Amino acid sequence: MMGTRDDGTRVVARYADGRMLKGRTHDFAPLKTQFHLSDSGNVTAQTTRVNLAELKAVFFVRTFEGDSQHVADNEVAEARGQGRRVRVTFNDGEVVAGFTMGFSDDKPGFFLIPADGACNNARIFVVRQAVRSIEWVAGPVTAVTGALAASGSRTR
Repeated sequence: MMGTRDDGTRVVARYADGRMLKGRTHDFAPLKTQFHLSDSGNVTAQTTRVNLAELKAVFFVRTFEGDSQHVADNEVAEARGQGRRVRVTFNDGEVVAGFTMGFSDDKPGFFLIPADGACNNARIFVVRQAVRSIEWVAGPVTAVTGALAASGSRTR
């Protein structure tokens, strides 16, 4: 039987002060105050402790290289996805937009799935204390919703 190798999840930790740390993690959890990153992803390799309170966001990336020529598409109103549409402006002015299903005022952060399917970020954990504003964006009214309203039908 062949074993599987778990190199960890590729993340880029972006600090509120502008620093950035790339690595792999095995222990990120949204309610934990810290997690660890390693260069190789090997659980026995030397790791760096990352304190969530110092971060702006944790970007769960497809590749560490990314695409420096990519221009983010933050138009979330017409984008397709699951959850509430949201546009987030960080304290440093950076804007990300997408969908969230786990937002709560009493949590230290929330996951956002980018509206831009072509970007390098698979998901982003947004740290609330690094956010200047959160804008909830209305989405399009679907034909099904419109047809139900016209017929007087309701769902429970």
